[in-house]
Amino acid sequence: MLSEFLQDAFFAAIAAVGFAAISNPPRRAYLYCAVIAAVGHSARFLMMQESLLGLHIVIASTLAALIVGMLAVLLSPVAHTPAETCLFPSLLPMIPGIYAYKTFGGLVMCLYHGSEEAFDHYFYLFVSNGLTCLFILLGMVIGATIPIFLFKNISFQATR
Repeated sequence: MLSEFLQDAFFAAIAAVGFAAISNPPRRAYLYCAVIAAVGHSARFLMMQESLLGLHIVIASTLAALIVGMLAVLLSPVAHTPAETCLFPSLLPMIPGIYAYKTFGGLVMCLYHGSEEAFDHYFYLFVSNGLTCLFILLGMVIGATIPIFLFKNISFQATR
């Protein structure tokens, strides 16, 4: 499990740096984005492990986004950048792409199959994956923005 944990953190860090490069932040922010993403994504990974907490992906993503938001707010004065500069690229590796893909796959299969039994099955997949994706995204938004609103003095300190 340790190797999976380290792999998860490593690839999340690489993805965060890639996402950060798109928005052209200062170079000093790349390291913070990588560290925050690695901590947040691996925290979600650990929270979802049955042998540890065994949380559902929605709850684990919300709590991990809260951790990412806290780290972004606390490290933004150190990085001399707004908290959002480190926050958004660090959250992007946690976007539930497979659930979104399966949602649209279920929708297409609903339209493709004519029998009621097949339609019901694929509609179930469409709704189940769609709601999971929606609630993961909603939880990530709420978890990431709570620290910014709670610690306004710190989060806007870097922009003054």
